[in-house]
Amino acid sequence: VISGLCLSRAFLRVTKQYLPHVARLCLISTFLEDGIRMWFQWSEQRDYIEATWSCGFYLATGFVLLNLIGQIGGCVLVLSRNCVQYACFGLFGIIALQVSEQHVCLSNLALGGGLLLLLAESRSEGKSMFAGVPSMGQSSPKQYMQLGGRVLLVLMFMTLLHFDSSFFSILQNMVGTALIVLVAVGFKTKLAALTLVLWLLAINIYFNAFWTVPAYKPMHDYLKYDFFQTLSVIGGLLLLVALGPGGVSMDEKKKEW
Repeated sequence: VISGLCLSRAFLRVTKQYLPHVARLCLISTFLEDGIRMWFQWSEQRDYIEATWSCGFYLATGFVLLNLIGQIGGCVLVLSRNCVQYACFGLFGIIALQVSEQHVCLSNLALGGGLLLLLAESRSEGKSMFAGVPSMGQSSPKQYMQLGGRVLLVLMFMTLLHFDSSFFSILQNMVGTALIVLVAVGFKTKLAALTLVLWLLAINIYFNAFWTVPAYKPMHDYLKYDFFQTLSVIGGLLLLVALGPGGVSMDEKKKEW
Protein backbone atom coordinates (compact mmCIF):
# COMPACT_ATOMS: atom_id res chain seq x y z
CA VAL A 1 0.00 0.00 0.00
CA ILE A 2 2.84 2.39 0.94
CA SER A 3 4.66 1.72 -2.34
CA GLY A 4 1.37 2.23 -4.20
CA LEU A 5 0.85 5.59 -2.50
CA CYS A 6 4.39 6.63 -3.41
CA LEU A 7 3.80 5.64 -7.03
CA SER A 8 0.50 7.54 -7.19
CA ARG A 9 2.13 10.66 -5.71
CA ALA A 10 5.01 10.40 -8.17
CA PHE A 11 2.49 9.97 -11.00
CA LEU A 12 0.61 13.09 -9.89
CA ARG A 13 3.80 15.13 -9.65
CA VAL A 14 4.79 14.23 -13.19
CA THR A 15 1.33 14.56 -14.76
CA LYS A 16 -0.42 17.25 -12.70
CA GLN A 17 -0.09 19.89 -15.43
CA TYR A 18 -1.76 17.91 -18.20
CA LEU A 19 -3.73 15.19 -16.35
CA PRO A 20 -6.92 17.33 -16.06
CA HIS A 21 -6.79 18.01 -19.83
CA VAL A 22 -6.41 14.30 -20.63
CA ALA A 23 -9.22 13.52 -18.16
CA ARG A 24 -11.58 16.03 -19.80
CA LEU A 25 -10.76 14.72 -23.29
CA CYS A 26 -11.45 11.12 -22.23
CA LEU A 27 -14.60 12.18 -20.40
CA ILE A 28 -16.22 13.87 -23.40
CA SER A 29 -14.92 11.30 -25.92
CA THR A 30 -18.22 9.38 -26.10
CA PHE A 31 -20.14 12.59 -26.82
CA LEU A 32 -17.58 13.65 -29.42
CA GLU A 33 -17.64 10.28 -31.16
CA ASP A 34 -21.46 10.18 -31.16
CA GLY A 35 -21.71 13.71 -32.54
CA ILE A 36 -19.22 12.98 -35.34
CA ARG A 37 -21.06 9.74 -36.13
CA MET A 38 -24.36 11.63 -36.42
CA TRP A 39 -22.71 14.05 -38.85
CA PHE A 40 -21.46 11.29 -41.15
CA GLN A 41 -24.51 9.00 -40.70
CA TRP A 42 -27.17 11.70 -40.72
CA SER A 43 -29.76 9.91 -42.86
CA GLU A 44 -29.28 6.54 -41.12
CA GLN A 45 -29.70 8.10 -37.67
CA ARG A 46 -32.77 10.08 -38.77
CA ASP A 47 -34.41 7.02 -40.35
CA TYR A 48 -33.68 4.93 -37.23
CA ILE A 49 -35.30 7.50 -34.92
CA GLU A 50 -38.26 7.91 -37.26
CA ALA A 51 -38.83 4.14 -37.42
CA THR A 52 -38.27 3.53 -33.68
CA TRP A 53 -40.33 6.40 -32.32
CA SER A 54 -42.84 6.64 -35.20
CA CYS A 55 -42.49 10.40 -34.80
CA GLY A 56 -42.35 11.55 -38.40
CA PHE A 57 -39.59 12.97 -40.59
CA TYR A 58 -39.34 16.46 -39.10
CA LEU A 59 -39.33 15.42 -35.44
CA ALA A 60 -36.69 12.76 -36.13
CA THR A 61 -34.57 15.34 -37.98
CA GLY A 62 -34.91 17.76 -35.06
CA PHE A 63 -33.85 15.05 -32.60
CA VAL A 64 -30.70 14.19 -34.58
CA LEU A 65 -29.87 17.88 -35.07
CA LEU A 66 -30.31 18.55 -31.33
CA ASN A 67 -28.00 15.66 -30.46
CA LEU A 68 -25.43 16.76 -33.03
CA ILE A 69 -25.29 20.41 -31.95
CA GLY A 70 -25.58 19.60 -28.23
CA GLN A 71 -22.77 17.07 -28.21
CA ILE A 72 -20.29 18.78 -30.55
CA GLY A 73 -20.99 22.20 -29.02
CA GLY A 74 -20.72 20.88 -25.46
CA CYS A 75 -17.42 19.16 -26.22
CA VAL A 76 -15.95 22.32 -27.77
CA LEU A 77 -16.97 24.39 -24.73
CA VAL A 78 -15.53 21.85 -22.27
CA LEU A 79 -12.21 21.54 -24.10
CA SER A 80 -11.89 25.32 -24.54
CA ARG A 81 -12.84 25.92 -20.86
CA ASN A 82 -15.65 28.31 -21.82
CA CYS A 83 -19.10 28.17 -20.18
CA VAL A 84 -18.27 24.71 -18.82
CA GLN A 85 -21.24 24.65 -16.43
CA TYR A 86 -23.71 25.30 -19.27
CA ALA A 87 -21.94 22.69 -21.39
CA CYS A 88 -22.30 20.13 -18.58
CA PHE A 89 -26.02 20.86 -18.23
CA GLY A 90 -26.41 20.44 -21.98
CA LEU A 91 -24.59 17.11 -21.93
CA PHE A 92 -26.77 15.99 -19.00
CA GLY A 93 -29.73 16.71 -21.27
CA ILE A 94 -28.18 14.59 -24.03
CA ILE A 95 -27.82 11.68 -21.57
CA ALA A 96 -31.49 12.07 -20.62
CA LEU A 97 -32.50 12.03 -24.30
CA GLN A 98 -30.44 8.91 -24.98
CA VAL A 99 -31.90 7.17 -21.92
CA SER A 100 -35.43 7.90 -23.14
CA GLU A 101 -34.40 6.64 -26.57
CA GLN A 102 -32.88 3.39 -25.27
CA HIS A 103 -33.00 2.34 -21.62
CA VAL A 104 -31.55 3.30 -18.25
CA CYS A 105 -28.21 1.54 -17.77
CA LEU A 106 -25.35 1.83 -15.33
CA SER A 107 -22.97 3.22 -17.95
CA ASN A 108 -25.31 6.21 -18.51
CA LEU A 109 -25.38 6.86 -14.77
CA ALA A 110 -21.60 6.54 -14.59
CA LEU A 111 -21.27 9.03 -17.44
CA GLY A 112 -23.45 11.40 -15.44
CA GLY A 113 -21.09 10.89 -12.51
CA GLY A 114 -18.16 11.97 -14.64
CA LEU A 115 -20.04 15.12 -15.67
CA LEU A 116 -20.76 15.86 -12.00
CA LEU A 117 -17.02 15.79 -11.30
CA LEU A 118 -16.43 18.07 -14.28
CA LEU A 119 -19.11 20.43 -12.98
CA ALA A 120 -17.49 20.41 -9.53
CA GLU A 121 -14.13 21.26 -11.11
CA SER A 122 -15.64 24.20 -13.00
CA ARG A 123 -17.30 25.50 -9.82
CA SER A 124 -13.94 25.29 -8.06
CA GLU A 125 -12.30 27.34 -10.81
CA GLY A 126 -15.10 29.88 -10.68
CA LYS A 127 -14.81 30.32 -6.91
CA SER A 128 -11.06 30.85 -7.15
CA MET A 129 -11.85 34.44 -8.22
CA PHE A 130 -13.23 35.03 -4.71
CA ALA A 131 -10.28 33.61 -2.81
CA GLY A 132 -10.44 36.36 -0.17
CA VAL A 133 -14.10 35.79 0.66
CA PRO A 134 -14.69 33.70 3.81
CA SER A 135 -16.07 30.19 3.23
CA MET A 136 -19.56 29.29 4.33
CA GLY A 137 -18.35 25.95 5.67
CA GLN A 138 -17.35 22.55 4.45
CA SER A 139 -20.72 21.30 3.19
CA SER A 140 -20.64 23.07 -0.18
CA PRO A 141 -22.58 21.92 -3.25
CA LYS A 142 -19.24 21.19 -4.95
CA GLN A 143 -18.36 18.56 -2.34
CA TYR A 144 -21.69 16.80 -2.71
CA MET A 145 -21.24 16.84 -6.48
CA GLN A 146 -17.90 15.09 -5.99
CA LEU A 147 -19.56 12.54 -3.69
CA GLY A 148 -22.34 11.90 -6.21
CA GLY A 149 -19.80 11.65 -9.01
CA ARG A 150 -17.76 9.06 -7.10
CA VAL A 151 -20.79 6.90 -6.38
CA LEU A 152 -22.13 7.05 -9.94
CA LEU A 153 -18.73 6.21 -11.44
CA VAL A 154 -18.60 3.12 -9.24
CA LEU A 155 -21.81 1.81 -10.85
CA MET A 156 -20.04 1.34 -14.19
CA PHE A 157 -17.37 -0.80 -12.60
CA MET A 158 -20.01 -2.99 -10.92
CA THR A 159 -21.17 -4.17 -14.36
CA LEU A 160 -17.73 -5.71 -14.93
CA LEU A 161 -18.02 -8.14 -12.03
CA HIS A 162 -18.38 -11.79 -13.09
CA PHE A 163 -20.27 -14.22 -10.91
CA ASP A 164 -18.78 -17.64 -11.59
CA SER A 165 -16.73 -20.10 -9.56
CA SER A 166 -13.33 -19.79 -11.26
CA PHE A 167 -10.43 -18.68 -9.09
CA PHE A 168 -9.52 -15.75 -11.34
CA SER A 169 -13.11 -14.42 -11.34
CA ILE A 170 -13.35 -14.69 -7.55
CA LEU A 171 -10.01 -12.90 -7.12
CA GLN A 172 -11.04 -10.24 -9.67
CA ASN A 173 -14.34 -9.66 -7.88
CA MET A 174 -12.68 -9.38 -4.46
CA VAL A 175 -10.08 -6.86 -5.65
CA GLY A 176 -12.66 -4.96 -7.69
CA THR A 177 -15.13 -4.76 -4.80
CA ALA A 178 -12.40 -3.50 -2.46
CA LEU A 179 -11.49 -0.74 -4.92
CA ILE A 180 -15.15 0.11 -5.45
CA VAL A 181 -15.69 0.56 -1.72
CA LEU A 182 -12.54 2.70 -1.37
CA VAL A 183 -13.65 5.06 -4.14
CA ALA A 184 -17.23 5.25 -2.85
CA VAL A 185 -16.27 6.18 0.73
CA GLY A 186 -13.30 8.31 -0.35
CA PHE A 187 -10.50 6.38 1.39
CA LYS A 188 -7.11 6.31 -0.38
CA THR A 189 -9.18 7.66 -3.24
CA LYS A 190 -6.46 8.69 -5.67
CA LEU A 191 -4.65 5.36 -5.42
CA ALA A 192 -7.90 3.37 -5.78
CA ALA A 193 -9.09 5.51 -8.71
CA LEU A 194 -5.74 5.21 -10.47
CA THR A 195 -5.84 1.43 -10.05
CA LEU A 196 -9.37 1.38 -11.48
CA VAL A 197 -8.15 3.44 -14.44
CA LEU A 198 -5.44 0.89 -15.26
CA TRP A 199 -7.86 -2.01 -14.83
CA LEU A 200 -10.60 -0.44 -16.95
CA LEU A 201 -8.09 0.53 -19.63
CA ALA A 202 -6.87 -3.06 -19.94
CA ILE A 203 -10.42 -4.45 -19.97
CA ASN A 204 -11.55 -1.86 -22.50
CA ILE A 205 -8.74 -2.58 -24.97
CA TYR A 206 -9.16 -6.36 -24.61
CA PHE A 207 -12.96 -6.74 -24.66
CA ASN A 208 -14.05 -3.71 -26.73
CA ALA A 209 -11.52 -3.89 -29.57
CA PHE A 210 -13.97 -2.63 -32.21
CA TRP A 211 -11.10 -2.04 -34.68
CA THR A 212 -10.71 -5.83 -35.05
CA VAL A 213 -14.30 -6.20 -36.33
CA PRO A 214 -15.25 -5.17 -39.89
CA ALA A 215 -17.22 -1.91 -40.00
CA TYR A 216 -20.20 -3.47 -41.80
CA LYS A 217 -20.92 -5.88 -38.93
CA PRO A 218 -23.35 -4.75 -36.17
CA MET A 219 -20.87 -5.90 -33.50
CA HIS A 220 -18.48 -3.15 -34.65
CA ASP A 221 -20.90 -0.42 -33.57
CA TYR A 222 -21.77 -2.16 -30.27
CA LEU A 223 -18.09 -2.54 -29.31
CA LYS A 224 -17.33 1.02 -30.40
CA TYR A 225 -20.15 2.36 -28.25
CA ASP A 226 -18.95 0.39 -25.20
CA PHE A 227 -15.34 1.41 -25.83
CA PHE A 228 -16.05 5.14 -25.77
CA GLN A 229 -18.50 4.85 -22.87
CA THR A 230 -15.81 3.12 -20.82
CA LEU A 231 -13.21 5.67 -21.97
CA SER A 232 -15.47 8.43 -20.65
CA VAL A 233 -15.69 6.71 -17.27
CA ILE A 234 -11.87 6.44 -17.30
CA GLY A 235 -11.83 10.20 -17.85
CA GLY A 236 -14.07 10.69 -14.83
CA LEU A 237 -11.75 8.56 -12.70
CA LEU A 238 -8.71 10.51 -13.95
CA LEU A 239 -10.49 13.71 -12.95
CA LEU A 240 -11.01 12.16 -9.53
CA VAL A 241 -7.27 11.40 -9.36
CA ALA A 242 -6.46 14.99 -10.30
CA LEU A 243 -9.01 16.72 -8.02
CA GLY A 244 -9.23 14.37 -5.05
CA PRO A 245 -12.41 13.03 -3.40
CA GLY A 246 -13.71 16.32 -1.97
CA GLY A 247 -14.78 17.24 1.53
CA VAL A 248 -17.35 14.46 1.97
CA SER A 249 -14.82 11.63 2.18
CA MET A 250 -12.73 9.69 4.68
CA ASP A 251 -9.54 11.18 3.23
CA GLU A 252 -10.69 14.66 4.26
CA LYS A 253 -12.07 13.52 7.61
CA LYS A 254 -8.69 12.00 8.48
CA LYS A 255 -7.15 15.47 8.31
CA GLU A 256 -9.53 16.61 11.03
CA TRP A 257 -8.58 13.69 13.27
